[in-house]
Amino acid sequence: MAERMGFFTDTSVCIGCKACEVACKEWNGVPDDGFVFRATSYDNTGGLGADTWRHVAFIEQSRLVRRGAEETAPDGRATPLEVPGGTDGQDGQGGIEGWLMSSDVCKHCTHAACLDVCPTGALFRTEFGTVVVQADICNGCGYCVPACPYGVIDRRERDGRAFKCTMCYDRQLGGLEPACAKACPTDSIQFGPLDELRARAEERVERLHGEGRTEARLYGESPDDGVGGDGAFFLLLDEPEVYGLPPDPVVTTRDLPAMWRWAGGAALSLAGAVALSFLSTRRSR
Repeated sequence: MAERMGFFTDTSVCIGCKACEVACKEWNGVPDDGFVFRATSYDNTGGLGADTWRHVAFIEQSRLVRRGAEETAPDGRATPLEVPGGTDGQDGQGGIEGWLMSSDVCKHCTHAACLDVCPTGALFRTEFGTVVVQADICNGCGYCVPACPYGVIDRRERDGRAFKCTMCYDRQLGGLEPACAKACPTDSIQFGPLDELRARAEERVERLHGEGRTEARLYGESPDDGVGGDGAFFLLLDEPEVYGLPPDPVVTTRDLPAMWRWAGGAALSLAGAVALSFLSTRRSR
């Protein structure tokens, strides 16, 4: 077994250039996903899916900064936590103050529910600790889609098969870093041995805290979280929910062993009841 490899995405230095998205598509032959402009955001790809294995999220921050459940507007009225950025911001009540950028990707969970539910073995764990879908084995059942706690896996409408990030498994076999990390101009996406990345990330958070960026935090790095730690983890500058990430992800198949035990017990009880009924019937004759 090779050393476990992973991604550390430092969102504090992401500039939203989407070079990672382009590199991912080019290297892996991922089809065009439409690039539909959404009036609610400058982001033109929307989210991860079967045709978007890397997605740079643009999180627009309103001019009123979140400091609690409510803010007080200049006229003294209580206003909601977030103010839509519908004006140019000159009145101090609306407009975009800035952006949080984050390049999202499959998390390559330590305890991957998608592996548990795949009936064909199309999903497998590589020698690098990553999780890969073999498209030629996938039968399009879709069980992996709801099993993913992050909503990463998706199926293509054309043939129903599931696709997601492979962490460029073919490049790793050749001793190369994934295309997205190679293309990132700011080293926001860092690739390497997972243990080394975790140590590097801890140092980065401490440095940011020392600079007064106390909102900086790590997400998905802990082996003690609900999925046993992610192979792709992040440094965030706000709560996970702001980035569209679940605050406490868990393995969706965590209750399967108990369910199988209960099912087995029920089956044995039923079989016992049938046997007793059969013996009682024979004796009565």
